[in-house]
Amino acid sequence: MSGNNTDTLRRMVYAALFGALTAMGAFMVIPMQPVPITLQTLFTGLAGILLGSSAGALSQVVYVLLGIIGLPVFAGGKAGFGVLLGPTGGYLIGFIMGAYVIGKMSEFRPNSAYLWLPITLVAGNLVMYTVGTIQLMMATHLSLNKALLIGVFPFLPGDIFKLLAAIWIAFKLRKYFPLGGKILS
Repeated sequence: MSGNNTDTLRRMVYAALFGALTAMGAFMVIPMQPVPITLQTLFTGLAGILLGSSAGALSQVVYVLLGIIGLPVFAGGKAGFGVLLGPTGGYLIGFIMGAYVIGKMSEFRPNSAYLWLPITLVAGNLVMYTVGTIQLMMATHLSLNKALLIGVFPFLPGDIFKLLAAIWIAFKLRKYFPLGGKILS
């Protein structure tokens, strides 16, 4: 197998792995309505950092497609296309976009990865929150303030912890994921 084919296969395997990890993160849940607290954003962030923009986003596409075809991989064991139209659907789409943004920003080589890495994760989370909040507002007819109160603010303390955990994990695993951005080089 040529080097290019091997690299493509490796990207697909890693994307499938992180799609599966995101699904596992959906089962590690603190139930809240209408948006539960899960570990999905931890794996979304790691996918972007360790796999880069295209494979990181692909991992989340894999995750979302698994749920759309009927596998109960969404938070609370939900599945189906209808979940994308519900209150949490924007967060699912946001995972794809957030992993891409994190991966794209991770492809830069800053002077200090320790400073740049948190910025990339915050940017990706902002994308996830924005898309998720918009869908939450549309699906539930909430005002922006109300949507932020139930769809963003309760998650900030946990997301800070997940951000720190993702940084620590990424530095520990960087040698095993050579597809990621230059940030960890």
